Amino acid sequence: MKATASTRFDYTGLMRPSPRSRTPYERLQLRDIRNTSTFRLTLLLGLVALVGVVMLTALIYLLSARELSARSDSILRAQAAQLMTNPVASMPGAVRLAIARSGGSGFNYFGLLDADRRRIAGTLSGASGFRIDHPKEIPARPGHHGPIRELAVRLPTGEILLVGRDITPIVDLRWRVTLVLIASAGVIALSIVTAAILLSVAPLRRVATLQRTAQEIAAGHLDRRMPVLGRGDELDLLAGTVNSMIDEVGRVIGQVKSVTDAIAHDLRTPLTRMRSHLDRARRSDDIASATAERLDLAIADLDTVLERFTALLRISEIEAGSRRAGFADIALDPLLKSLVDLYRPLAEERGISIGLQRLPGLAVHGDRSLLFEALSNLIDNAIKFAPQNGHVALSVTSEKGSVAIEVRDNGTGIPTDQRQSVLRRFDRGSAANEIPGSGLGLSVVAAILHLHQFTLALDDAAPGLIVRILVPDQSRPLIQP
Repeated sequence: MKATASTRFDYTGLMRPSPRSRTPYERLQLRDIRNTSTFRLTLLLGLVALVGVVMLTALIYLLSARELSARSDSILRAQAAQLMTNPVASMPGAVRLAIARSGGSGFNYFGLLDADRRRIAGTLSGASGFRIDHPKEIPARPGHHGPIRELAVRLPTGEILLVGRDITPIVDLRWRVTLVLIASAGVIALSIVTAAILLSVAPLRRVATLQRTAQEIAAGHLDRRMPVLGRGDELDLLAGTVNSMIDEVGRVIGQVKSVTDAIAHDLRTPLTRMRSHLDRARRSDDIASATAERLDLAIADLDTVLERFTALLRISEIEAGSRRAGFADIALDPLLKSLVDLYRPLAEERGISIGLQRLPGLAVHGDRSLLFEALSNLIDNAIKFAPQNGHVALSVTSEKGSVAIEVRDNGTGIPTDQRQSVLRRFDRGSAANEIPGSGLGLSVVAAILHLHQFTLALDDAAPGLIVRILVPDQSRPLIQP
């Protein structure tokens, strides 16, 4: 049946990527760099600087162009005033003389128009249009003249005097300044982006180191500490604050665990001795039947307490991580087959069928005895909660290098809102009130999976529960403590 409402508990925070499968923290990518505040702040400040440079350059350019145009206009007005000193009748000759004096250099241009704007003399005709006493730039005409600045002055008798000056150097200057401005803006923008990237790489690599350390600490390695480089910057301040917090959390957790372990260890011996005394008393020949029943109940309660103390100590041992040094490759097919063979008599005794969907050739990296214990707890729970004539199924699948081990039953299942709490110690959920147990089985499973950095997923089998152990691609080695 299709599983729904999946709840996952991930213990894979300490996976170290191999060179063929590196994370963005190992190989920085542009999208990671551009999301940093250093990159954005550098771009912002660079943009402000770029705008300032462009505005300053544009201002210099405009003032220079205005000054050059003003000088050209002054020269044109001076030439027009000099020509206007001649009598109106001799004005055509004066225009021709001015053209002759320019020596055909093509730098100065003159023209004389009648009142109807027909050319009388000179090289300028006014065909491009003009306004009296308003200098105007006329585009270049190939074969005739380059770009010129033209001034039109009306004579007292109605004729119009045109005086022009070649402004090719000014136009070239404008074009060159424009190119320099565009090129400079491009170079500055590229420099800003490059500086932003270079300035962001070091903090981002350091943040990546802090993230990896935080993941290791979150996975239970409370002996790890955030690196402090001694620069006194904000990352050093953050790392120091986090280290102080970890010290305090580690101290509190250590105190709580030591108290729990001490209670479990110290009480187990006297409780075992008490059980032995009650057992000997129970086997006495002269004991009354009513007393024997009470002793049986007391012995059963002591067995439950001892079982819980044993489970607590077992969880503490697993959480200590001392078993990781013995990790090796484990073939899953024989492991699951041995589990099914072990629990088949118990399942058949309760009228429950148990099956295995095999997939030979798969292996995981871990501790065989611990994985055997975790799967034993899951199978035992499945058998407990499966109804009469029910079924329990084990299966293993593989996809893209990852492995999933599944234990499925058709029992009452676990409500979605209780799947987080049942992993806590002594929490058995509302559906387990009528079934004997200590409430520590799933806690042991969670501790073992945490040690192996596997993921636990609880899904609805409708009816029943699907428990999946998700093993990531183990071509990537585990970080050793």
